Amino acid sequence: MPDPIGDLTNLTKLLMRLPSEAQALVTITRAGLVGPERPDKLLAAFQALERYGAMGAGVSVAAIRYGDRAGLSDELGTLTFNDMDQRSNALANAWRARGVGASTGVGILCRNHRGMFDATFGTLKAGGRALYLNTDFAGPQVNEVCAREGIEALVYDEEFAAVVAGAEAPKGRFLAWTDDPGSGPGDGPTIESLIAIGNPAPPASPLEPGKVIILTSGTTGTPKGANRGQPRSLTAPAAILSRIPFRAREATFVAPPAFHAWGLGMSALAIALGSTVVVRRRFDPEDTLIALAEHRCTALAVVPVILNRLLSLGEERIAATDLSALRIIASSGAQLEAALATKTMDTFGDVLYNLYGSTEVAWATIADPSDMRAAPGCVGKPPLGTTVRIYDDDGRRTPDGTTGRIFVGSGMEFGGYTGGGGKELIDGLMSTGDVGHFDPQGRLFVDGRDDEMIVSGGENVFPREIEELLAGHEAVLEAAAIGVPDETFGQRLRVFVVVRPGHDLDADAVREYVKANLARFKVPRDVVFVEELPRNPSGKVLKRQLAERKAGRRAR
Repeated sequence: MPDPIGDLTNLTKLLMRLPSEAQALVTITRAGLVGPERPDKLLAAFQALERYGAMGAGVSVAAIRYGDRAGLSDELGTLTFNDMDQRSNALANAWRARGVGASTGVGILCRNHRGMFDATFGTLKAGGRALYLNTDFAGPQVNEVCAREGIEALVYDEEFAAVVAGAEAPKGRFLAWTDDPGSGPGDGPTIESLIAIGNPAPPASPLEPGKVIILTSGTTGTPKGANRGQPRSLTAPAAILSRIPFRAREATFVAPPAFHAWGLGMSALAIALGSTVVVRRRFDPEDTLIALAEHRCTALAVVPVILNRLLSLGEERIAATDLSALRIIASSGAQLEAALATKTMDTFGDVLYNLYGSTEVAWATIADPSDMRAAPGCVGKPPLGTTVRIYDDDGRRTPDGTTGRIFVGSGMEFGGYTGGGGKELIDGLMSTGDVGHFDPQGRLFVDGRDDEMIVSGGENVFPREIEELLAGHEAVLEAAAIGVPDETFGQRLRVFVVVRPGHDLDADAVREYVKANLARFKVPRDVVFVEELPRNPSGKVLKRQLAERKAGRRAR
């Protein structure tokens, strides 16, 4: 029976969204994401979106609009948007013939290359669930995650054959990359062989659009699956484009792994804009510089650890490369220290943008170059259609400048963890799990993780503040701080320091530097020197591993 109350509620929600949708339309039109097209192209694009959803149809719409333009460049060469669309069509049709279709869980363990994108779009066009597996996983983790998420098919690179060997895949195993096409592991067909025999025509509409499942970073425990539908609002792409000036028909080098939200999101946005996505299976700073110049890339997507490695080439080497087309360096995925932000802009120019968000809430704020110059440690301001508020432990709004818990609303929050549960909600906004504050100019600063705050002798200490300070020391390459149990004070601060090559540093000098700049109770009791910090592929420091280390080497 008709539900007049429900219909009225939906109509009211639609009317309330109209102003933001109109503003979003202006933003994406300015960027070239939409524009005047022939009626037949508009109809074809609309049909693709109806069939496969915004993410799944992204490559199809790009093919309709940009056809023979270069869509992807990897170590094997270049594919046009037409190539990418037809390859994913053929794969989806070949998979359906093998029973890989509606709601099938497809585990993808790949580095950045064409096979990763074939598998992504092929899965979504077939109506499946694309689950991205971390390339740092060991066999037991792959087995656990695949069993938990109901994975029935596996796509993987040859180098991970042993890692996935124990995982169940009743609907098939498919090799995405091999250095020698004639000598694969032999336990299943290759993606290329399926594309060769599949029908390149658009697959029939799945019962419902496919889904993307991105694992949380897992820096403090077992990664969880974050269930994410496909965007249904213009404000989704407009939010990014309102703060970062990506433009259509350019080229973007995507350095972060595409199995994380940042790498996948930047790739999807570039494809939607008809911009060439340039990827490499492994990051190499020298090769990256060469590719940026060769493809006249206007944008470079990075995580902070990648910025550090690029800068390690030296200003002279970087200046010798023609990077005149580069006008955007977009960083996300991990903490961007103020010193690194300033050094990046001093080297590459004022082209640095810093996006703060999470797998669960998507984006929260974006800092543009003016923000990064004025307040290098900030994460910027909320973009179009996004609300960010700070609450105290009792769920009350905090005054500006006061540290509290960060909550976000953008319409792109995840739909809960695949194993059940979600994040805390207040006033319809979702918790990021971080604490922070706004400055008088409305810029957000992230002070640390809500669960990382330590109480030492009755004083609250957020490790990020100490990390940020130490990153500015000329002899420190990077640093991480954690709390450890202490019989007298409850907890004490322990810092792990990587010394910059060519410099000397000892524990007393570290303590004196902190004491000269911060309150006495923030001076670390333990200083541990290490060769490098353990990180996941997106660059986040694995503090759980640091906490498991013996104190040892407290002085140098």
